[in-house]
Amino acid sequence: MKKLFPLTLIAASLMVAGCNSNNDNKNEKVIVQDAFELDIAHVNDTHSSFDPVRSSFKPGSESTAIYTNFGGYPRIMQAANEARAQSAAAQTPMLFLHGGDAWQGSAYFKQFDGAANADLLSRMQLDAMALGNHEFDLTENEADGGNQKLLDFISAVEFPVVAANIDVSGDTKLATADTNKLKPYQLFAFDGVVKRKIDTAKSADAGEKIIAVIGLVLEDMPGIVDKTAGVTFQSEIETTQKLIDQLKADGVHNIILLTHIGMSRDIAVAKGTTGVDVIVGGHSHTLLGDFTDLGKGDTGQYAQMVNGACIVQAGEYAQAIGKVKIKFNQYGEVESCVGNNTLLSDKVFYSSTIRSDENKLAGDPRDAVVEFIGSSKRIELTEENATLRARINSEYKPTVDAAYGAVVGEVANDIAHVRRPGEKGSDNHGSDAAPIIAQGILDWANSTPVQVALNNKKVHISFAPAGGVRKGFEYGDFKEGTAKFDIYPYTTQMSVIDMTGAEIQKLIASTIAPTLPMDATDSPHAGKFPYVGGMMYTFTETAKAYMESGERVDATGELSNVKVNMGTVASPDWQPLEDATKYTVVLGNYNSNGRDGWSEIMNAQIGSPERVDIAKAGDAYKAQSVVSYLYKNSEGNKVPVTEYDASHKYYAVYKEGESVDCKADGNNCNMDSQTIIDYFKAKTLASEQVNVLPFETVTVNYK
Repeated sequence: MKKLFPLTLIAASLMVAGCNSNNDNKNEKVIVQDAFELDIAHVNDTHSSFDPVRSSFKPGSESTAIYTNFGGYPRIMQAANEARAQSAAAQTPMLFLHGGDAWQGSAYFKQFDGAANADLLSRMQLDAMALGNHEFDLTENEADGGNQKLLDFISAVEFPVVAANIDVSGDTKLATADTNKLKPYQLFAFDGVVKRKIDTAKSADAGEKIIAVIGLVLEDMPGIVDKTAGVTFQSEIETTQKLIDQLKADGVHNIILLTHIGMSRDIAVAKGTTGVDVIVGGHSHTLLGDFTDLGKGDTGQYAQMVNGACIVQAGEYAQAIGKVKIKFNQYGEVESCVGNNTLLSDKVFYSSTIRSDENKLAGDPRDAVVEFIGSSKRIELTEENATLRARINSEYKPTVDAAYGAVVGEVANDIAHVRRPGEKGSDNHGSDAAPIIAQGILDWANSTPVQVALNNKKVHISFAPAGGVRKGFEYGDFKEGTAKFDIYPYTTQMSVIDMTGAEIQKLIASTIAPTLPMDATDSPHAGKFPYVGGMMYTFTETAKAYMESGERVDATGELSNVKVNMGTVASPDWQPLEDATKYTVVLGNYNSNGRDGWSEIMNAQIGSPERVDIAKAGDAYKAQSVVSYLYKNSEGNKVPVTEYDASHKYYAVYKEGESVDCKADGNNCNMDSQTIIDYFKAKTLASEQVNVLPFETVTVNYK
């Protein structure tokens, strides 16, 4: 029997109240329940951030920065426990939800796969979690184990993982998952603050309030993640509407979508459906709310109403928790939704990125910061939950500390990373960390060991897409593990490709436009944004993105000041990028295969690949010549590519005898982190610290 996740799991037993009444006015509202309130606490994109994240804020928009730590799992747990206690005291029902992407992001994940997350998230007493794209990071081909690691996680957690628009019937592992753990939605029945899970509406007792939490995942997941094994994905909007219609017919009137599709798509789903009450989101890492007074900008209204749905999202890396109070009226509609995101701060503050005792605030300066925090709804002092901290320190931290390895360099100051210029209070140049990483990739490609593999082929330009860079650099010692686990925690080979100047410009424009927001309420997924090394550009937005017939139309803009550095970082020689000239570029093979919207780079390769992928075979780098590309057809077979199609996932085919076995002992395909390690080692040999580049490489001017 096929194991399908849509609609037939609810028994069609209860009719909508009033549907048998003699009502000639179809627009007249029908009373379906007593009015009630619901509290929701939520997080998303926590990415294994068990420990606090080093960050900063301004106590007033014109103040100087204060440096401290935000969040971490123990603070999230403490804040969630306090939220539960407050809701219980007010006799208000409460849910604690996770918008997906608990996986990846730190050494804890690299050392323990999903097991540590399963343990700690269960101890937080989550009520449900969406399935994020990074939950597929350990997926193999079906023959090599498929989704076994994800199945292990789902089996271990003590809450349901919800995903309505997937079909796991063709997946040998997830098809066997406990249907109480992996399911399209979870129904909750509340008697006051007493909460229980139920499978169908008819299981509710008289007087209980029923809430449905529906999971929604990326419909284009195969184009974003490397492997999904036997799982297939359906339309976000169509699946949502069909399921809501079924639930409403069965007497469920209060609908929460728990999504991992990003803020822009949350808005599109709200506009493209009826009957959604609340959307608790993830994927775009959007810290909704006006954080201008903290020096972090305004990323859009928290709890904005779109077509009757209240939309919330709570940032990234377990730094903040969102809390929203929903008031449902007697017609099953949202009458009001009020709340905010709150950054969870440590109580220790510094006046500098150099967190030394002499820079630690004390006395009146510290008291002033504490007073400011006490007056703000956007930030609060939160102690770590002692029990969860002890669990991390005893069970997981010793292994992680040992795995970080040797110090390979030193960072002069905290160097921040943002995905898109202008977000999170950044300027129109965006990340300071990504250009360093791009320069490191370029330096690596032109280093002697790699040049031996490339037969002394000079590389001119490098790309570092924003989503591949997981965090910035922290002041002080930099260890090998920081590169491998925290900044570039993937297994990505480096691709060296010949492209014309015209193709490079088309690629840059095509990967910027989808990341630009329509307005202050919009926060599109910006992982594809192109940071560069060895070149510079300015992108000037000429028309904002907008919605048309329920579909997003991307922004438009013009590139200018596009130049290539024919000199060095210390002595740059900026020359115009010529359309007809061929340049050699280097980037990770995830994006060179066209993933995450980098389709134009595949357009440049189809038919005449001029590309080699670099990995390490033993002690030497090896160039693997790409001779053609394959894609999986609808039957799951890999077939040759004759014409580019953005809906396909492409695989490079190497010249016979040149392929490196990434799983063999002594081989290393994790080239992205190796580029950073080598960059730091080179700086150390030159007796230099790593610092921001002396020039800007990216500029975005917004309309």
